[in-house]
Amino acid sequence: MTLSEFDSFRPAEPARRRRPDGNRGVRRRKDNGDGSREMPMVPEPDFTSYYGRSVVKPAPWGDDVAIYLFLGGVAAGSALLGLGGQLTGRPLLRRNARLGALTAVSAGAVALVKDLGRPERFLHMLRTFKVTSPMSVGSWILSAFSAGAGVAAVAEIDRMSGNRLPLGPLRKVLQAVEGPAGVEAALFAGPLAAYTAVLLGDTATPTWNAAHEELPFVFVSSACLASAGLAMVTTPVRETGPARNLAVLGVVGDVLAMKTMERRMDPVAAEPLHQGKAGTMLKWSERLAVAGGLGTLLGGRNRVVAAASGVALLAASALTRFGVFEAGLESARDPRYTIEPQKNRLAARRAAGVTGDAITTGS
Repeated sequence: MTLSEFDSFRPAEPARRRRPDGNRGVRRRKDNGDGSREMPMVPEPDFTSYYGRSVVKPAPWGDDVAIYLFLGGVAAGSALLGLGGQLTGRPLLRRNARLGALTAVSAGAVALVKDLGRPERFLHMLRTFKVTSPMSVGSWILSAFSAGAGVAAVAEIDRMSGNRLPLGPLRKVLQAVEGPAGVEAALFAGPLAAYTAVLLGDTATPTWNAAHEELPFVFVSSACLASAGLAMVTTPVRETGPARNLAVLGVVGDVLAMKTMERRMDPVAAEPLHQGKAGTMLKWSERLAVAGGLGTLLGGRNRVVAAASGVALLAASALTRFGVFEAGLESARDPRYTIEPQKNRLAARRAAGVTGDAITTGS
């Protein structure tokens, strides 16, 4: 018999009992009936893995990615509000939203590149366009959005400086493409807000994967909260009508999308959303979203109340992104969140009468 360093991790074998005739043996399980069925050779498995290791490798992402998730939502919603200000004749809302979009997408790109380690890795992702890869599609969405948001924001900066930027003959070109650039950024705003949710749901991380159908709606609603909150903080109330409307829609969408997502998920896979650090963040996210929404409805025309409500909405959006991100990482660390939902899905298929496929037979 050989020994290894891993033998200490093996569970103790159950003691054998003597039969009435004095011989040692293993008692037959009661659920074997008359003994015609084959006896199981191993005990029922516990929710663990090989030497306690994770079944799914946790994503190697840090807080830089969570920051990018949040800032991408801020940028996307701000581009929509910038278009709203452009179409409704609200110059301050248009200016602040465009500048907010450029600032958020630039800071988010810095966080993304920092996580990648080297800037050229992002450029390498633009060498091809692969529809089946959320990362590839997202890279192109981010690039297209940034181009439109950048042109619109530079036009605002030039206007603020009294046309003093050293643009020369390009100023007339900039003024001509300013409006279309704002529209182009708004067109890519929705995909920018949603693709990161698709990216998370496309992984094998249990909680993210279980939420893949509803998570894009959660992230889009969260983007509405963040951008509306930023506009309410930075813009006078006489021009924040579109932002207040977007804030109310975002609150309703965020709460409903989260509740629907949690209800449709496997109960075990949804546990990390309610426990530990992630659970605390998501609870406060809901509270702050509701508080910000009520403040917007009841006192959104008061400058102080509007600013306080905007801060609450920004915090709610950030906590949603960070909470979902942390819940996914936690679900990957514990083998139970991978094994038990698999067993539940298998039992559901068998209960539905599906017994002859590779999933139910294991062949």
